[in-house]
Amino acid sequence: MINIAALNPIAVHWGPFQIHWYGVIIATGVILALIMSVREGRRRGIPEDDFYDYLLWALPIAIICARIYYVVFQWPYYSVHPDEIIAIWDGGIAIYGAILGGFAVMYFFCKHHQINMWTMLDIVSPAVIMAQGIGRWGNFMNQEAFGKITTKAFLQSQHLPEWIIQQMNIQGAYRIPTFLYESLWDLTGFVLLLLIRHRPHFLKQGEVFLAYVAWYAAGRFVIEGMRTDSLMLGPIRVSQLLSVIFFVGALVIWIWRRYHQGSKLPWYIN
Repeated sequence: MINIAALNPIAVHWGPFQIHWYGVIIATGVILALIMSVREGRRRGIPEDDFYDYLLWALPIAIICARIYYVVFQWPYYSVHPDEIIAIWDGGIAIYGAILGGFAVMYFFCKHHQINMWTMLDIVSPAVIMAQGIGRWGNFMNQEAFGKITTKAFLQSQHLPEWIIQQMNIQGAYRIPTFLYESLWDLTGFVLLLLIRHRPHFLKQGEVFLAYVAWYAAGRFVIEGMRTDSLMLGPIRVSQLLSVIFFVGALVIWIWRRYHQGSKLPWYIN
């Protein structure tokens, strides 16, 4: 059998400059998400420039929030390695931090431009979960977001290609590929959201977004429980706690909006 070495996380090395596969993969997901959102926005009458303007604000703020989120819950390490706080090219950004940051920007952006936020959220949700599914392969290249120690035989029993199996050999031990599980969950959610997005007899405005939140939170809760590199708040996995909050919150808002669908509610609720 041919032994395959672990993949190089550096995509391009030019003198002192390095471009990491992590950044390339994340950027690819963002670009594809933007293209998808622009096309759907055009169909719904939202100018293309609004998506570019939103991204110009949301992308840097989401990255900053994702890094702050990660650093805060890893503060014992970063307090003695402050020079590494900005080293996002080595990984270490938390998607929930990015989601919270992007949502905050969305709220103020839509309010300022007088865009219905539920419509905007319905447009971007499928694209976002697609980008999340792609982005998990950045974790794969950095050998992070993995699960407990397992055997090579177990990984082979899942019919994984050898290059994935060897990349899961981390610090001398094979690991459960939780990055792959979440990527597949996200991409499945992407397909489902596309299938239901244009079904007005089935879903009302804003419910594609709520479906995204519930779907992602449910999968993340389960998969996070398999990981061994979770961010912790005492004995609690932070991502599992947020997943419960988001899942329950999405269902409560969904039911509440359905019950009050005939009421005159503010633009950000109705």
